[in-house]
Order: sequence, then structure tokens, then C-alpha cells
Amino acid sequence: MTTPHHGRRAVLGAAAALSAADLARPALAQGAVPFSTGTEAPRFRAPPNACDCHFHIYDNRTPPAPGGLAAPDASPDDYRKLQQRIGTTRGVVVQPSLYGTDNTPTLRGMAALGPNFRGVAVVNTSVTDAELQRLHGLGIRGIRFNLAQFGATTLEMLEPLSQRVDALGWHCQINMPGEKIVDAAETFRRVRGKLVFDHLAHCPQPAGVNSETFKVIRALIDKGNTWVKLSGAYADTKSGPPAYADSSAVARAFAAAAPQRMVWGSDWPHPTEAADKKPDDAVLFDLLTNWVPDEAARKRILVDNPAELYDFPRT
Repeated sequence: MTTPHHGRRAVLGAAAALSAADLARPALAQGAVPFSTGTEAPRFRAPPNACDCHFHIYDNRTPPAPGGLAAPDASPDDYRKLQQRIGTTRGVVVQPSLYGTDNTPTLRGMAALGPNFRGVAVVNTSVTDAELQRLHGLGIRGIRFNLAQFGATTLEMLEPLSQRVDALGWHCQINMPGEKIVDAAETFRRVRGKLVFDHLAHCPQPAGVNSETFKVIRALIDKGNTWVKLSGAYADTKSGPPAYADSSAVARAFAAAAPQRMVWGSDWPHPTEAADKKPDDAVLFDLLTNWVPDEAARKRILVDNPAELYDFPRT
């Protein structure tokens, strides 16, 4: 069984500082992917231009923000192995909390991965318009608010920053415990720009689809400016792998209600999961056939919706 994690997304496993031995990279079996269990390909075949809308690059050339703990490098070359395994060809690099507002690892990763990739940065209200324009030119299409703990951003920054980035066509991405989403619901209702909620909006279990969090997010989706990432099945589960039955019920309900407002993400390298408990990414990808039984709806979630949200070429 996987327990919920709402701590710093850059901390792998427990909150102990990593030693040099912890950072060592073991040899991989053929077909294996760093930070992922298993070697087999998923049964579900990704459609052309399928997009992984949530993964991170870690790069120890950039020091952690104050209070951050070192994490093993998760490089563009490592991520390419995941792409080869699951069959996606587009992706979105999401700035992890570890580096605060220093977006260098994310921008380096995007540049190394190439034109089929976009990014989500972290900024605060001191960011200049010139910097936002620079980031746009480099492929950034959103800003992230990790409100699961104290960090580089706060809820109070959401409305003013949303107004600024909306002019660029960007969105504001929210990572926040489900109970706190309920507490902040009025703030989210006031935002006119696009909102994207990470990891099934962290609907708490076992309440799941009956939780107040689910009700708040459903109402925001109906408002017309809110998206949900079908990702992080392990984040709040109490039933655990491989079916993640409780998280899967939430994912199915969101996808059935508004497939036009869903995107999928791997959450590789799975920073909340301990090094010896990484999920099987093929299993996670195959969950989509359970969450979204209709083939046309799956294509919309993997291809068309990401093209709209992240400004990829339409196919």
C-alpha cells in the first residue's frame, strides 16, 4: 500500500538528507528506465503525438533552494528511456520545488529534449515582464504553485500572477492537498485565467468522488477554465498498486465528466516515492484504458488537449 505524500516534491522518499551512496546510480537491466520499476512496454499503444504533461528534470549543477535536500540527477537522457518505453513523443517539463525560482534545470532539460517539449516554470510576484517574455520564447507555457508546503510561492500570489501570465496564454498549475483546495475554493473561483490541478487534485481517500475536494474541482471545471492532470495515482491512494482502485475511481469520474479538460502525466521520476518503491510506468500508462475506455477520448486527452493547453502544433 502506498501512503499519501504532500511534502516537498523534490524529496525522494523519507526526509533524510541523501548520502553519496544514496546518489549512486545502479546498473539497469535491458529495457529498464531510471526511477521506474519493470522493463516491459505497456499494453496500450500511445497514439502519434501523445504527450506526457508532467515530469521533472533534476540537475545537481544547480544547487537546491534554501531548505532543499539534494536529489539524484534525473536527466533528459534518462527521460528519453521512459519515452521509448511508453511511446510518448511530446512532453512538459515541470519545475520541481527543489530549485525554487531558479528554472535553470527545467530550461536546460527542455533545450536538451528539443522542440517537442514545453515547460512549466516557478516564479514569484517579483518576476519582470521581460523575464516572462524570455521564458515564453524558451517554451514555458505555465507557472506552478506548489502549495503543499511553504516554498517559493503563496496562495496570495495566484491572482496577480494569473492576470499577468494569462496575457501570454499561460496557465497556473496548482499542487495542493485536497483539504486545502477546499479551504481556498473562493480564491480559485475568482481566477479568470486557466487553472490546472496536479495529480487528480489530490482528492482525499477514502472519500474520493464523495469528497468536498472533488465537488469543488467539478464546479471549477464546469466554470470553463479548469483542467485536471490524470497523474499521480499513487499520491493519495489507500488501496495501492497495481489497480489503485480508489484513485482510479476519481480519475474515471473526472474523465467521464469533462474529457476536454483532462491531460495525462507520468510524474517521472516520481519524487514522492522512495527509491525502492518506484511505480511501474507501464502499469501507470495502462491505467488510462481503465480510466478512459473510449479510444477517441484517450486521444483527446493525450494529443488534442495538450496541444491546446501547451501550444503544440495541432494535428
